[in-house]
Amino acid sequence: MKLRRVVSDKLWTVFTVVALGLAIVPLLSILFDIASKGISVINLDFFTQLPPLANASGGGMGNAIQGTLLLVALSSAIGLPIGLFSGVYISEYGVTNRYGSAVRFLGDVLAGIPSIVTGVLAYTLIVLTFQSFSVLAGGVALGTMMIPIVSNTTAEALKSVPNSIREASIALGIRKWRTSLLIMANAKKAIATASLLAIARITGETAPLILTAGISTLWFSGFNQPVGSLTYYIYYFGTSPYQNWQNMAWGAALILIAIVLGINAAVRLITRGKKAYA
Repeated sequence: MKLRRVVSDKLWTVFTVVALGLAIVPLLSILFDIASKGISVINLDFFTQLPPLANASGGGMGNAIQGTLLLVALSSAIGLPIGLFSGVYISEYGVTNRYGSAVRFLGDVLAGIPSIVTGVLAYTLIVLTFQSFSVLAGGVALGTMMIPIVSNTTAEALKSVPNSIREASIALGIRKWRTSLLIMANAKKAIATASLLAIARITGETAPLILTAGISTLWFSGFNQPVGSLTYYIYYFGTSPYQNWQNMAWGAALILIAIVLGINAAVRLITRGKKAYA
């Protein structure tokens, strides 16, 4: 019997290692392919210059990098607070009432809506109203996509915190809002991960931006004006017949991956530490 358990343990260990390898190999392959093709165009001009003309030398993706950061910042300012508060409400206040069930249901529905539909909604409400593509329209579309991701993941993270903490807080006469803050402190890593997942999701979106933020070959000139983005330029340049534009697309893809990895590393560093039970 002991030998059987040992053999079973070894087999499952091998299967786990093989599965890990199967997951890592495609990831490393993608990273290596993008890095090897995109690193050749990464220089100072890539971050400070505007996109080049077809078959022209030089140029960069400065306006697209700027536009991507602006869109991510604006959408995060819209989607993260709403998603966080709705997740806290679902977990801590809406467990036994119909309003909590309604919010949870709406979050599930919103999570299943295709991104292009969210883009159409922002196009109808903002672009047609102001008769212009804009950073605001793109931020609203991407922020709307972030809400269900943050809300659902935050609610599940808060539910995983032991009920003993809530019971101890109630026994001490601590107010409900203060207890909620304590619960959030104990789930901060999961909440940060949810925020990261949402940011990573919208950073790589293209379809909503085609209908909302549009495209621009100039620097940021206002929240009511179109703006360039890395994902749009990757699609536009990557499908062009011009070699210099294709090279720029590989460079933009490399920078986009670097931004996501940088956010991931920053969140891991910020959320290090022990649980806050008091």
